[in-house]
Amino acid sequence: MKTAHKVIYWLPRIICIAAILFISMFAADAFQPGLTIWQQLGHFFMHLIPSFILLGILLVAWKWEMVGGIIFILIGLGFTPAIYSHNYHMNHSVLISLGIIATITLPFVLVGTLFLLSNWQRKRRISIS
Repeated sequence: MKTAHKVIYWLPRIICIAAILFISMFAADAFQPGLTIWQQLGHFFMHLIPSFILLGILLVAWKWEMVGGIIFILIGLGFTPAIYSHNYHMNHSVLISLGIIATITLPFVLVGTLFLLSNWQRKRRISIS
């Protein structure tokens, strides 16, 4: 039973780190020919702002699972319509747009749900003891 508790504890943290790293890869498009190195670095760090915000939320969730879980669910669900709309207007494909939603926002809804599950499991374990 201890192993299941450890899995539920670590799974949202690992998935969240992986999702943040995935989102961070999009910052690489800041490096374009014709720009100075300082302009490229400025654009790169500007593109990393969402990753820094998500990392901050992960730190909050690490300490307060309930709060972090709710925030991650709200972020995932809140950004879904905007990301879907933006991608649909670019590619005019419902299926591709849903696939993009599944890779960008769905992991954060899953992470939030797992944080809430971990919090519930921890409280249940404390009340049983």
